[in-house]
Amino acid sequence: MSDDARVGLTVTHRRYVPYGHAHYGGSLVDGAYVLGLFGDVATEVCIRTDGDEGLFAGYEDVRFRAPVRAGDVLEATATVTRVGRRSRTLALEARVVCRSLPDKGESAAEVLAEPLVVLTATGTVVVPGAS
Repeated sequence: MSDDARVGLTVTHRRYVPYGHAHYGGSLVDGAYVLGLFGDVATEVCIRTDGDEGLFAGYEDVRFRAPVRAGDVLEATATVTRVGRRSRTLALEARVVCRSLPDKGESAAEVLAEPLVVLTATGTVVVPGAS
């Protein structure tokens, strides 16, 4: 484990997935939508750790674990796992915390007892070097 205080920093965002983002039957949403959320939490991580929005350099080990549907409330989390000179490695996870219940009514929904992990990845961001 690193002595760097930035290791372990966690940022979480929540977002409702609008029905306009459903691209497939069953109100399924494409995985790129969730990757966009990872970009948002990574940006906040860079601001908090380095005072700069930084840039996403790449993803590794992207795993689509469960479907995302329109009407879900997603929680995207980034945790700093490594700090390099200009790069930061992030553990990324997206979970569904609320899900629509179309069988029960047009606007029916529930809070899930246990969040459903839908996507995990490792990401690398870069920030400007110290001046």
